Amino acid sequence: MSKFRDACVALALLVLMSVAADVPAADPDPTLHSAATAQRALAPAARLPRAAFLEDRALTAVRLSPGGDQVAWLREQGQARSLMVLPTAGGAARVLVGRTQARQLSWSRDGRWLFLRAPRSLAMVPVHSAGGMRTPLGGVEQRQVMKVDPSQPAAVLLRERVVAGDGERWRIVRMDAQGKRSVLREDAHWVHDVALDAAGRIVALARFDGDHDALYRVQPDGRLRAVLRLQPLERVNLLAAMDDGSLLLDGNPGGNFRRVLRLEADDTLRTLHEDPRHEADLDEVVLDPATQQPVAASYRSTVATTHGIGAAAPVLAAIARQLPGRDIGVQAAGASSTWLVSARAATLRDPQWYLYDARRGGLRRILDAPAVAGQAPPESQLSRKVAVSYRASDGMQVHGFVLLPPGVDPARAPLVAQVHGGPISHFRPGFDGVAQFLANRGYVVFQSNFRGSTGHGRAYTFAPQGDYGNGRVQQDVVDGVRWLLAQGIGDPRRVGIVGHSFGGYSTLLGLTFQPELFKVGVAGAPPADLGWAMRWLVMSGEQGDLPDRSLRQTLRALSLDATEPATRARLHVQSPSANAARMRRPLLVMAGAVDRTVAIREVTHYVATLKAQATPVTLLVDPEGGHSPVDPIPREAYLFAMETMLQRHLGGPVPEPAGQRLRAYLRQNLRVAGPEFAALAQPAPSP
Repeated sequence: MSKFRDACVALALLVLMSVAADVPAADPDPTLHSAATAQRALAPAARLPRAAFLEDRALTAVRLSPGGDQVAWLREQGQARSLMVLPTAGGAARVLVGRTQARQLSWSRDGRWLFLRAPRSLAMVPVHSAGGMRTPLGGVEQRQVMKVDPSQPAAVLLRERVVAGDGERWRIVRMDAQGKRSVLREDAHWVHDVALDAAGRIVALARFDGDHDALYRVQPDGRLRAVLRLQPLERVNLLAAMDDGSLLLDGNPGGNFRRVLRLEADDTLRTLHEDPRHEADLDEVVLDPATQQPVAASYRSTVATTHGIGAAAPVLAAIARQLPGRDIGVQAAGASSTWLVSARAATLRDPQWYLYDARRGGLRRILDAPAVAGQAPPESQLSRKVAVSYRASDGMQVHGFVLLPPGVDPARAPLVAQVHGGPISHFRPGFDGVAQFLANRGYVVFQSNFRGSTGHGRAYTFAPQGDYGNGRVQQDVVDGVRWLLAQGIGDPRRVGIVGHSFGGYSTLLGLTFQPELFKVGVAGAPPADLGWAMRWLVMSGEQGDLPDRSLRQTLRALSLDATEPATRARLHVQSPSANAARMRRPLLVMAGAVDRTVAIREVTHYVATLKAQATPVTLLVDPEGGHSPVDPIPREAYLFAMETMLQRHLGGPVPEPAGQRLRAYLRQNLRVAGPEFAALAQPAPSP
C-alpha cells in the first residue's frame, strides 16, 4: 500500500509541476525527501491555539554560579519577571526578587551577588541577605553595562558619556556591589570592550576610531599601542587577559569565520578552535570561571554543534551521548565540578535544563515542573526543521531551512517563504515561533539564509556585492522556492511570502517582481525604498544619535551606504516604491507608529500609493509600537492578521476567532482594510 501511495504522490507531483512551467528540474535531495517521507507518515498535528505561539520562554537568563553551587533564573510573570535561585545540591528553589523588569542577569565573580539588567536600571542583589542597590542606565550619560568585572569579587564595568564642551568623551567606570565607583579610563572614542588583568587594570581595549574598529594594548602609562586594525564586519570580543600577557578573544580578524583566538604576548594571533566543518561562525564560547580558559565552543548555522576544548572535550562528548539530536549549551564550573546543560531543538520553545556531575558523569533534569517552566507547545505537535543547501541560478551554494508539518503531504501543501530581517542576520536551527505557528496551520515554511546573511562567514555576508534590490539577494530567495517546488515540496499554485523589516522589503520585492510565483504577501515594518530607509536610519533613525558609527562603515563596505547619492539612486530604481505600478498581488502591511528603524511615514506613503491605484492592501498600525510588536495584544494581532491573509489566498484552516480585546484593537488600528479585513474594520454593533 505504501508503494502504491508513493507512486500516486509522484504522479500528482508531475501534474502539479507541469502547472508551473517556470519550476526547473532539480536533482533529488535525499535528506529532504527522507524527512518529507517521515513527516508525512506521522499523525497530523493538533491545531494549537494562537496563545501557544505568543508566550515568551517561561524561564530566561538561566545562569550557573561560578562555584557551581546555585542556579539563578528569571521566571516570566506577565509583563514582569521574578528572580529565582536553586541550590544544585538539592532542595527547593526560593524567590530572591518577587518582581523585576530585568531581562538579563549575571553572577558576581565571588558568587555572592546577582546583577539584574533592565532596560533602564541595574540592580545589585545579595544572594544570602537583604538589601542591595540600584543604579539608572541610559539617560544623558547614556550609561550602559559592559560586563561583570572579572578582576573583582563583586563589581561591574560601566560605559558612560561625558559632555566635553561641544563634544563628548567616554568613561569606563568600575562600580562595586556597595556602589563605590572608580574611573578606569576616559577616552575620546567609543570603547566597545575592555580586558583587565588580575590587578584590575585595563590592559586592552577595542574601540571605534572614526572610520574603523581597532584593537589596542594599553600600556602601564595609559598610552595605546595598536594591535589590529579591523576591516568592516571584522569583530573581536575580549574574553580574558592571561597572566602571560596573552589575550583570549573571539572574533574573525584575519579570517573568514568567527572563532576562538589567542593573541600572544608578541601579538601573534593564533586560532584555538574553529568550526570543524569549516561552514559556520562561532556562536558561543564558554570559559572556566576559575582559570578563564576556554572549555567549549558552539556553532549554530545549518546545524548546531558544541565541542569541548582541551581537557573538556570528553565531558562534552559524554553529555552529547546522553542528549542525542539536541543543540547542547553548557555553563561550566570547573572540569571536575557541576555543569549546567541546556538542550534545545526546533521543536522546543523552552530549553530543557540539566545539571551534569563531571565526576560521576550523570545528568539530572531541573526546572521542569509545570509551576516553574509553564506549559510549552508539545514537541509532537510541532514541525521538524530540516537544514537544506541549494544551488542558486548563478551556481553559488545557498543555505536555509524547511519546516515540514507532521501528517501533511508536502506536495499538496501551501508553501510560505519566510525572509529574515537585517539583512545582516540569519535563521538558526532552533525554535521559531512564527514559523512553527504557520507550520501548525499546515503551511510548509521555507527560510532562506540568502547570501548577505551572517553565520556562514564574512565572505558569505559580502557575497551580494551590494545587489540588494530586485537582484542577487532576492534571486536567492526565489531560487530557493523554485528549487523546493522542483523537489516536490509545496503546491506551486499556492505560494506566499512573509517577512519583517528587511524580510518585509523582500516581501514587497517578491510581489512586485515575481507575481507569477508569489500569490500573497505579509510585510512587517517594510522599507519600500531600501536606499531611503538606510539613509534615514543612519541620519535620523535609531542609529542617528549613537556615538558608535561603525554601522555606517559596514553599510559602506556592503555598498549600502545610502548617504552616497549614487548608492541611493541605484537602490531606488529597483525599489518597490519606484515600481509600485507593477504591484497587483494582495498585501498585508503591519508597522509601529514609533518605529525608529523604519520610518512610519515611508510605510504609510507606500500604502497610500497602492491604495490610490486600487491594489488590494491592508495596513495595521500599532499606535504605541516600535520596530516589532512587544505587548500581548499587538503580538496576537500580528499572528491573527497574518493567518487571515494567508488562509484567504492560500487555503488552510479558518483562523481561530478573535476575542473581544483583539477585535477592538483591530477596529481601532486597521488604517486601511482590504477585503480580507473589511468585516473586522466595521464599528461594533450597538447593544
